[in-house]
Amino acid sequence: MYLTPVLLTVLCAAVCICKVSAAPHNGTATLVFKISNQTKSKSPSSTGGANGTAQPYVSEDLNEPVPKDRRLRLSEEKPANKTECPPLGLESLRVSDHQLRASSIKRYGLGSHRGRLNIQSGIYDDDFFDGAWCAGEKSRNEWLEVDARRLTRFTGVITQGKNSIWTDDWVTSYKVQVSNDTHTWRSCRNGTEVAIFNANKDPDTPVLNKLPTPMVGRYIRINPQTWFENGTICLRAEILGCPLPDPNTVFMWEQHPQPTDKLEFKHHNYKEMRKLMKKVNEDCPNITRVYSIGKSYMGLKMYVMEISDNPGEHELGEPEFRYVAGMHGNEVLGRELMLNLMEYLCQEYKKENPRILRLITETRIHLLPSMNPDGYEMAYKLGSELSGWGIGRWTYQGIDLNHNFADLNTPLWDAEDNEQVPEHFPNHYIPIPEYYTYENATVAPETRAVIDWMQKIPFVLSANLHGGELVVSYPFDMARSYWMAKELTPTADDSMFRWLATVYASSHRVMADDNRRICHYDNFIRVGNIINGANWHTVAGSMNDFSYLHTNCFEVTIELSCDKFPHEVELPTEWENNKESLLLYIEQVHRGIKGVVRDKDTNQGVPEAVVMVDGINHDIRTAVDGDYWRLLNPGEYEVTAKAEGYHPSTKSCHVSYEDRPTICDLYISKTPKQRLKELLANGKKLPKELLLRLRQLRNRKLKAKSQK
Repeated sequence: MYLTPVLLTVLCAAVCICKVSAAPHNGTATLVFKISNQTKSKSPSSTGGANGTAQPYVSEDLNEPVPKDRRLRLSEEKPANKTECPPLGLESLRVSDHQLRASSIKRYGLGSHRGRLNIQSGIYDDDFFDGAWCAGEKSRNEWLEVDARRLTRFTGVITQGKNSIWTDDWVTSYKVQVSNDTHTWRSCRNGTEVAIFNANKDPDTPVLNKLPTPMVGRYIRINPQTWFENGTICLRAEILGCPLPDPNTVFMWEQHPQPTDKLEFKHHNYKEMRKLMKKVNEDCPNITRVYSIGKSYMGLKMYVMEISDNPGEHELGEPEFRYVAGMHGNEVLGRELMLNLMEYLCQEYKKENPRILRLITETRIHLLPSMNPDGYEMAYKLGSELSGWGIGRWTYQGIDLNHNFADLNTPLWDAEDNEQVPEHFPNHYIPIPEYYTYENATVAPETRAVIDWMQKIPFVLSANLHGGELVVSYPFDMARSYWMAKELTPTADDSMFRWLATVYASSHRVMADDNRRICHYDNFIRVGNIINGANWHTVAGSMNDFSYLHTNCFEVTIELSCDKFPHEVELPTEWENNKESLLLYIEQVHRGIKGVVRDKDTNQGVPEAVVMVDGINHDIRTAVDGDYWRLLNPGEYEVTAKAEGYHPSTKSCHVSYEDRPTICDLYISKTPKQRLKELLANGKKLPKELLLRLRQLRNRKLKAKSQK
């Protein structure tokens, strides 16, 4: 998810300008990846992108010792505390706006409905939607009230200041009061005296105050006593409390859907994640394999769970799919959904669920639950409410991985402006610029590992799982006008990307609800909960753009929930919210056409053949066996295959509305020149028809010269 929008805009613009001026757009170089203490080189200028030329990753031993580093002490599993109460749900929106009241408000955009932990402000001064509740007066009589709607044992209060880049406002101390009827209020006491709690010292860091003695009531108020001297009374809050049985209530409580799937719903640190992946692998050894694509800066392995009917093998005609979670370490829901998905696929396969059997038999699925394990460990130690909006977002080195991939957009757009595409500059498999390989280039080891992964496996479709909003964004993520904070910047495959984004958004339980409350200040409901990434906020060097331009893979970003770090009690509901969407999105890898580009004479697959679709200025390439997959919406397409030393071949292919790809095999013939090269190289005699063809060509050239 995003940082404060204006700050992000400034940072992104600076990055874009820097890259435009510094990047030698036409230069390429050997990119060296250091992974697992082994140095491997890739030549972007020659390979260009993923072609699946090898099976590079071996299965991992999950019993090996966990690395120890004094700089990043691995967190221990947090034992379940049955007496500890969860949050009521101000941050996760389980508490509705109607349950919040205040003594006064500065203006509507700073009303009680904005007094939610981690809520983000708008991008303009005095924006209609701002990041806190702010009182109308500076008085000790002001209060923010929460209606729990039933008798509740309140145990704690968490507060923040106002989220704003324009003003500094936060409460430094407060009282807590509880009531059953909103008329008679009891103050929280510390012994015989009314308790006054120390609150915030800055606007962003959450501060937890546990009540000396839990208090029972339906309503709870936060009554500010002091505040930042140069500011006003503003706060964001979360309340900890356990609901109590209340047979006299007149309310019918809303029941969230509870999953029937027997999955492990809890937050998993590094050790617990390994333990769960090991268990799934042992439960389903015939369809699962665990491998590592590299290590984080602190030496934590980036584990991937592969799920396929033949794990460890790329099968001819079977597409490769990936989910990537945890790019931002504090956006943890994607990590837990990936672990749940592993368990679910294993269990349903053993139950012979037809849908899951087909999915695993026809697709090679790769799940990376933690791209930024170092950042996750930092957020996990603080916990779901106290990690705030930013702790753990970055790697241990302080790098935002979503801005860390090579900017391939700028060289492509420069070439397009100079009318060099595709004759002199490719519209796909764009090589990595030389500046990205310099020793002083700020490239995280986590980023290098993912790029190496992309280059070795011919992925077709992917999704990058984030948190903090409810929306699906699709490329391009970088605005074409680098000085613009946001600008609609579609790809050549815009209609396909819009379909992919819509598939997830329209099947997500919460996104599909037109009456839901917006998370922060952007109302994505009116645009179907999908948006072009660059038209939301520009991001230079995003993984989505890099994946589309450097490999065959189409990738979108999925913002899974308003709460970046949902409490453990929210995880079963979040699984139900996302389960169907996760499965349906994987199934989209079979949408469009697929086939094999073969040598017409030998019937062998031709690797690195370029597959072009008429009318779409973005090509793809075949994998090592000559097989390819091209995501397309229903319609009629003219498809052309070409390769060095071959005559191009064109075929008309029809994509239907069925949920299976159209088989579109293409056969290409070697040119006489190529056949001559191969024969001479093998020391063979030239066939008579080839000699005749060469003589005819020579005579044509001589005749043409004589006419001049």
